[in-house]
Amino acid sequence: MGDFKHLVVVKFKEGVVVEEILKGMEKLVSEVETVKSFEWGQDLESLEMLRQGFTHAFMMTFCNKEDYIAFQAHPKHAEFSATFSAAIEKIVLLDFPGVLVKAPAPAPA
Repeated sequence: MGDFKHLVVVKFKEGVVVEEILKGMEKLVSEVETVKSFEWGQDLESLEMLRQGFTHAFMMTFCNKEDYIAFQAHPKHAEFSATFSAAIEKIVLLDFPGVLVKAPAPAPA
């Protein structure tokens, strides 16, 4: 089985300093060894009617579901989750085994 993914899509509450949340999340994933990779992005292109107010997406990749479960139980995750949850107006969470259809192309030499 392939990697296990943790996808979070959010709309932050009015007045939240998103940069502070991002710094906290980057610190979290750098300190928890079971996180294989982490990426995030802010929506810039979608029509409002399609995005439904959601503005940011976060994707964590783990080697397997067991590593994801260990991440969920990690004290640093519990600590950050309280801060993150307080900043969120709306959220969608998806946790799933990844199905790789097309591998990333190698970087040009």
